[in-house]
Amino acid sequence: MKSKAARRRKILKVLRPYRPFLWLVLAISIPFLDSNPYHIDVMASAGIFVLLALGLNVIVGYAGILNLGFAAFFAVGAYAYALLNLHWNIPFWPGLIFSAFTGSLFGVLLATPAIRLSGDYLAIVTLGAGEIVRIALNNLDPLTGGPNGLLGIDHPTLPFMAYDFGVNSEPYYFLTLALITVVIFFMRRIENSRLGRAWGALREDELVAGFMGIDPIWAKLSAFALGGFVAGLAGSLFAAKQGSVSPDSFDFILSVMVLAMVVLGGLGNIYGVILGAVLLSILPEFLRGFEIYRMLLFGLSMILVMLFRPQGLLGDLYQSGEFSTRGGKQ
Repeated sequence: MKSKAARRRKILKVLRPYRPFLWLVLAISIPFLDSNPYHIDVMASAGIFVLLALGLNVIVGYAGILNLGFAAFFAVGAYAYALLNLHWNIPFWPGLIFSAFTGSLFGVLLATPAIRLSGDYLAIVTLGAGEIVRIALNNLDPLTGGPNGLLGIDHPTLPFMAYDFGVNSEPYYFLTLALITVVIFFMRRIENSRLGRAWGALREDELVAGFMGIDPIWAKLSAFALGGFVAGLAGSLFAAKQGSVSPDSFDFILSVMVLAMVVLGGLGNIYGVILGAVLLSILPEFLRGFEIYRMLLFGLSMILVMLFRPQGLLGDLYQSGEFSTRGGKQ
């Protein structure tokens, strides 16, 4: 048994540097292995949830700040691109960057008045902010279209190839995969940086982190800013893919769902967050055959996971180093 375990650890150690590339190759090959448009569309939508979960993981997983209104960050990014495109005819690519920075700015604006709060109090503030944004989008009819939302949003195009994404799911899948790859690349760099270590100290004990010379205000603001940036990317991509946005798409249930993805996979674990987002995105599709009992089965599966894997699906593997994305002893 020991020799088998030793061989397994040796193989994992050899493959560890190449693991991200192997997963990337597998993800790229999915549309070629399964050309069903519906399946590809589900995976593209799952990719958007992966982006959202990665953004929330910065706030909840790295910095340890419970955010119950993350759907508001998503909504700000989506409406930012929609308004730019419909009122000023700004194409997708500049709109993507603008939406990301708008989401980041919203995160800073949200965190600033409540920055000295922590724990449940800060969570309640984020919950209230999320509902305020949704209600505002519902009532600002001249600007946001009210409950009907905004229609006719342009899809992405590749100018040099004169290629319009249209309603074809495959280009959205590859675009989402490219954005996820870029986000993961930078997040892995941040994890081992001074900022990443400051988030870790803040998560463990804010008071002790302050005594160690870490500014909790700066750490919280940066976490909200980066989380909002990623959510803004996801929001603009969602608006471009759907061609429309409405306030109903950004309710409290969405915030809870994204939080469940992060907790299910394992807080602070990039691989776990991705796994949790993919599972919770595609599980309802697999349960469509049980329409009456779908939500019951969905809730039951979540309860079972939390009972038997409270640390997350990859939580203990992350701590033991087998799937670690951080530096340190392996």
